[in-house]
Amino acid sequence: MYRILAFILVVVWTIPAFAVEPSEMLDDPVLEERARQISQKLRCLVCQNETIDESNADLARDLRVLVRERLAAGATDEEVIDYVVARYGDFVLLSPPFKPSTFLLWIFPALALAVGAGLLVYLRKQFTNAESEQNDVELTAEEVQILDGILDDSKKSSR
Repeated sequence: MYRILAFILVVVWTIPAFAVEPSEMLDDPVLEERARQISQKLRCLVCQNETIDESNADLARDLRVLVRERLAAGATDEEVIDYVVARYGDFVLLSPPFKPSTFLLWIFPALALAVGAGLLVYLRKQFTNAESEQNDVELTAEEVQILDGILDDSKKSSR
């Protein structure tokens, strides 16, 4: 049983490694390592929650090949990233730079969290106020008599 579990764990753990096909890999291990590092900084524009290194999408494959071609041509890591950003914009970066055009990418999660927390506090306060108002209601003598009559009738019918 443990061997099966270990096998499944190894297979699941290495799934991202299967995205890069052997035909894409460079012969020079140093260049290949640089390509992998760059590929882990770039977002797959199809999947959006994966790096191009992890994605099996055709566009991700094309970007991996492009990165390797640029590196093989002698470009630095920064030049390769700048080239891809020039073609696809800052969104292709998993960690886009903080500047006016990417301001919403950086501030939106915190803003959404603050609005959600504020909404929860507001709704909690409204719910608590409504509950306390319901508990403060006094019954009139007539309503007490009606409820007593209903309770007496239910006791008689349950016997």
